[in-house]
Amino acid sequence: MTVKIHNMTVDARDAYAQSLWWTQVTGWQEAPDDPNEPDHTHCWIGPGDGSPGLLFINVPEAKAVKNRMHLDVQPADRNRDQEVEWLVGIGASIVADHRQPDGRGFVLMADPEGNEFCVERSQAERAVSA
Repeated sequence: MTVKIHNMTVDARDAYAQSLWWTQVTGWQEAPDDPNEPDHTHCWIGPGDGSPGLLFINVPEAKAVKNRMHLDVQPADRNRDQEVEWLVGIGASIVADHRQPDGRGFVLMADPEGNEFCVERSQAERAVSA
């Protein structure tokens, strides 16, 4: 037997603020029949095509240690370096820079609440170095 991944859940101090931030990053939207509100303890965003989304759930404690699982993202309309610069501009921070001189590698970043994610090269950048 197998399972279908329904959502990826992220603990948050402010689920609503996290959903707004990640909406900017992914371009995903909230559920049209259940819009996110500032007082909601559970806030969902997704691509709108039935694929898994991100569910942010308020928890009382702050993030304390490294994530055991994280997202890897690829820029859709920028290159990796432009994406990293844009993300820093909207509140992300660089945790570790693993870019290599040949253009490969990734940047480990943290969202405004400290949840880690990696920014990889775009598909266009991968095609050039293939």
